[in-house]
Amino acid sequence: MSFWFWHGLRNGIRSTRYPWAAESASGITPGRPVTTVFSSAEEASSAAANCPVNAIAAHAATAEVDIQTCVWCQHCHFGAPNPLHWDSSFEWARTENERVCLSGSFRRSLHVMVVDAGDCGACLNEVRQLNNPLYNMHRLGIFLTATPRTADVLLVVGPVTVNMRGPLVKTYEAMPDPKRVVAAGTCAITGGVFGRSFVSAGGVGAVLPVDLSIPGDPPPPLAVLHGLLAVSGRISQTKIAEAS
Repeated sequence: MSFWFWHGLRNGIRSTRYPWAAESASGITPGRPVTTVFSSAEEASSAAANCPVNAIAAHAATAEVDIQTCVWCQHCHFGAPNPLHWDSSFEWARTENERVCLSGSFRRSLHVMVVDAGDCGACLNEVRQLNNPLYNMHRLGIFLTATPRTADVLLVVGPVTVNMRGPLVKTYEAMPDPKRVVAAGTCAITGGVFGRSFVSAGGVGAVLPVDLSIPGDPPPPLAVLHGLLAVSGRISQTKIAEAS
């Protein structure tokens, strides 16, 4: 134990320098599959058939990835007969409507209310990491709040279960304008493996107007941080992928 005490005193707290500098630490992101062009239509079809959630569609020799449906099972990459290309990025935020215009409404500080709308715990745990010393989102003026009365952003994880639909709507209505809604994770975007049923809304968009989505299952902390920077207007439009 004494080793870690002196190690901490000597080195201090080392937070990531993102977004002012590129972050390339090992394990910082699981990466993601990207659209891949194969040498034949048969290989593309084989890659698409290997996806358990139909997030890959074959068009001629191209296997296109729907990143908002992907559950990061990695069947398309590790051990696949025709593996897709895989990148190591984490800037995955996607705009969903015209309200995210980067007007600078939240450039000074951003208060975020996180709502667990039926999450399995994976996405919620990734969001919680933003408070630890490595990510230290407070250095960017981003804070979590426990009340919608002071929240600028409603960040939702989970597919929105039937019991959370009402509380989620009430939370949104209690927020002051201007306000934004961020769907974090595949389940919050499309319902993920839960889909839409009598107990699941199939994503936040079925209940509230979503301004920005963060793909990933779960999205790593830096992907969530990128989304919050995007919705606050602190990064350029070129760093936000337009929703298809």
